[in-house]
Amino acid sequence: MKDVSRIGEFGLIETLKTYQNLLPRVVKGIGDDAAVLKVRGGRYLLFTTDMLVEDVHFTRAMNARAVGCKALACNLSDVAAMGGEPLFAVVSLGVPGRITTRYVKSLYAGMSAMARQFGVSIVGGDTVRSKKVVINIALLGEVEKRRLIRRQGARTGDWIFVSGPLGGSFKSGRHLRFTPRVREARFLVEKFRPSAMIDLSDGLAGDLGHILKASCVGALIEESLIPCHRGATSRQALTDGEDFELLFTMPAVRARKLLEYKGPEKFRFYPVGVIRPRREGFSIVRPDGRTELVKDRGFRHF
Repeated sequence: MKDVSRIGEFGLIETLKTYQNLLPRVVKGIGDDAAVLKVRGGRYLLFTTDMLVEDVHFTRAMNARAVGCKALACNLSDVAAMGGEPLFAVVSLGVPGRITTRYVKSLYAGMSAMARQFGVSIVGGDTVRSKKVVINIALLGEVEKRRLIRRQGARTGDWIFVSGPLGGSFKSGRHLRFTPRVREARFLVEKFRPSAMIDLSDGLAGDLGHILKASCVGALIEESLIPCHRGATSRQALTDGEDFELLFTMPAVRARKLLEYKGPEKFRFYPVGVIRPRREGFSIVRPDGRTELVKDRGFRHF
């Protein structure tokens, strides 16, 4: 019998897929940034959850309020990646019995501040004793049916974009103070309709790999075009994760219009490559002109 460390996070997810019970109202279950569920009218319900574990995603020495902000922001980023708007959240918290109430209140203060910023109501949850701090949030959102964006829509010739600089997020502490790209995502789905989208939690290489797999396509990205945070390398942008920017694809005609857009919104998006046929694989053009296959596919939990 294989250990989880041998099959990895995504091998484990593939294994768990076999236990899905997909009723007719389920549009999409496991395998995207959020589940998509049918409701009455012209909208879908989005349902997502994220777990943060002490000494994996944060340490006790980090600012508790910032950790609370991140806990909800991760979920908000998932809803953004589907083109939706967040609505309601429940919070499950595991803490050691000897942890201070001040620390717990600071966690919740951070969650509450993030919730207010994005119009989310925290409506319940659960608390249990655990050896380390564990925060799990489940979030409901919604999206118009015509504006739902999934990972599987990328087509040959589409341009590949990211919504901001990447790399070095955990080391710099940015993973605790990022802004979920909900407004940018709504701008995109309302005005330019991306063909596929995902949030960048596992690095550009890993998350683009998810789009390529779901869409049955390949890609060519240019290292010199990848926007990196000051002090971060392109390798870190490709593999570090925890950036929580948007990664999306778009047909060339709409992509050019996006870059030429002069409206009141002041968002900036960075083209980094193009979608190619699946048989051409996933490659990167180095600054010296060499083309190499992308082998390192980002952050791995196991």
